[in-house]
Amino acid sequence: MQIHFRRWYSLVFIILIAALSLSARELPNFNLLDTHDKNHELYRAEVKAIVLFFTGTHCPVAQESVLTIKSLKETFKDQGVDFWVINSYADESKEDITTEIEQLGLDRITYLLDRNQVVALSHGIKRTAEVIAIDTFTWEVFYRGAVDNQFNDNSEKPLASENYLSDAIQQFLKGEAVTEPKTHAHGSLISYAQVAENLEAPDYTTQVAPILRSHCVDCHRNGGIGPWAMASHRRVSNYSNMIEEVLLTRRMPPWDPHPDYGQFKNDSSLSREEIQTLIRWVKAGSPKNADHDPMTDPLPEKAKWSLGQPDAILRLPTIQTIAATGIEPYHHLVVENPFKEDAWLRGIDINPTNNSVVYHAVLFANWSNSPNKHGTLGTYMHGWAPGVSPLEFPDGVAKLLPANSTLTVEMHYTTNGEEQTDRTEVALYLADTSIEREAETRIAINFDLDIPPGAEDARHMASYAFENPGTIYGLFPHMHYRGKWMRYDLLLPNGTEETLLHVPRYDFQWQHSYFLETPKHVPAGSWLVVTGSFDNSVRNSANPDSTQPVFYGEQSWDEMFVGFFEIADDPKPSSIRKRRRFNR
Repeated sequence: MQIHFRRWYSLVFIILIAALSLSARELPNFNLLDTHDKNHELYRAEVKAIVLFFTGTHCPVAQESVLTIKSLKETFKDQGVDFWVINSYADESKEDITTEIEQLGLDRITYLLDRNQVVALSHGIKRTAEVIAIDTFTWEVFYRGAVDNQFNDNSEKPLASENYLSDAIQQFLKGEAVTEPKTHAHGSLISYAQVAENLEAPDYTTQVAPILRSHCVDCHRNGGIGPWAMASHRRVSNYSNMIEEVLLTRRMPPWDPHPDYGQFKNDSSLSREEIQTLIRWVKAGSPKNADHDPMTDPLPEKAKWSLGQPDAILRLPTIQTIAATGIEPYHHLVVENPFKEDAWLRGIDINPTNNSVVYHAVLFANWSNSPNKHGTLGTYMHGWAPGVSPLEFPDGVAKLLPANSTLTVEMHYTTNGEEQTDRTEVALYLADTSIEREAETRIAINFDLDIPPGAEDARHMASYAFENPGTIYGLFPHMHYRGKWMRYDLLLPNGTEETLLHVPRYDFQWQHSYFLETPKHVPAGSWLVVTGSFDNSVRNSANPDSTQPVFYGEQSWDEMFVGFFEIADDPKPSSIRKRRRFNR
């Protein structure tokens, strides 16, 4: 009898330890947008617990259950529990979502859009009306399943007799063990992208590796700007959980404009199918499934200049030395103008030779009567920062570089603990066709910045009035460490409004330029209104000092609010110019 008891006790102990190990998985972080274009990050939820309710429009079980979610939100709102509704249907229309929110009275609850279904897929959600209740101290799930027992697979009770979610929350708040931590949800099945047969793991050789080589390896290679090289299956599998997290948080690929506004030529995002392929592969344990490893195949040599061989290359006059520590002042370096006559530039590219210390590089041209001058430096021609694409205009559009221009390259360096050197280069590309439109970089800027200490959403705006009709080709929002979001809205003379770009989560580490797939013609009398916000709170992990007010300034710990845009006014009949050959 004693031996039997010991065996029984040991078996129970082993099962208990295994169950605890299985349940104690820290949920990965995620970022989703709500229906008001605001970003929400799981790990920034300042509550004791957060409940995720997964839904899709027109599901009767979800529609009924979400009414209980509303009631529970009111019940527990003062006890540190919040509720997020997550729509994880693919290709839901804004009209359907808005209609359902109005019909169900969900305007006071956080309603998030899981457009690529990555959050639902990562968390193994199979049906709508399933909830996940999360302890935000450990980021572990303490309850998962149905809201209550009102619904079964084929039936519905008048009232629930078991309130699973409510009971679990009450037990959690009391510090008690949840007696029923998992139940079965009874909503509609959620359909995901069919990226593998029978929902098995996608094939590494034919599916996963091609996505990585196409979208990721350009940065994650030896000598690239990525922190590690995707050089083999073993290397990638070691980072597989991190790959899942950066996909869920939209940190990678580093391209995050709001998908509802604008289409861009330099879009580097992944498709829904590509993201789900990677997530499924990670969830399956990152299997290899073949002897051959495509990630070990030689990579094509990375082109120094993505626009091809330049017509001229500008080099800094000397090698620049950057100190190991301290504050590096801006370097303003005059470079030789290579053209003896007026030049029309269809493209400009900038190549820092030391990405570890170059924060930005800007080419300015100064001549008499040059437009949109930036102090004594002159006219802004093009700039580089991590994420900025080369400047390239379509045929017939170019920037003028007069023969007598003085060229200055502004270099902003940051120290990294070791003395470094750099000799950044600038590539210039001449137009090959008649020039019908003269392009310029213009700005909507706000110098009057006054961001209070601790402010989490300090909003500012800037505007630009169009005196002449023109065509916008690209947009380039610019803020510093405290930048939170920025948006470009076009107000037309007829009273209509169009959003050209919305960056809901601005990242100073990736200052993207956004070149319109279809350039936008703007009539005279229009206004470009740029709005945005700064986060000067402790919740902003990039914030240098949340206790200080912040004002306009050039250094990164100061702030800027600049909406750059590339535009060419409509041509006048007499203004069409032919490209000339140049003596160099």
